[in-house]
Amino acid sequence: MGIHYDYKSTRNEKAMKKEAKRKARIEEKRARKGNDPLNNDEKIMHDIEKPITLEDLTNPDKE
Repeated sequence: MGIHYDYKSTRNEKAMKKEAKRKARIEEKRARKGNDPLNNDEKIMHDIEKPITLEDLTNPDKE
């Protein structure tokens, strides 16, 4: 049993490293998800006071 003599003395350290590694992966995923260009695109809403006309719906060049 000479190889495993320090298992109990180092298991807290190993658990802390494992937890830190897990948190780092979660933060990395959040960072990637936050940098998604599709989610950052804001759509311009139509003015709610103005009535919607056929030209508003069909003209692709009008903003």
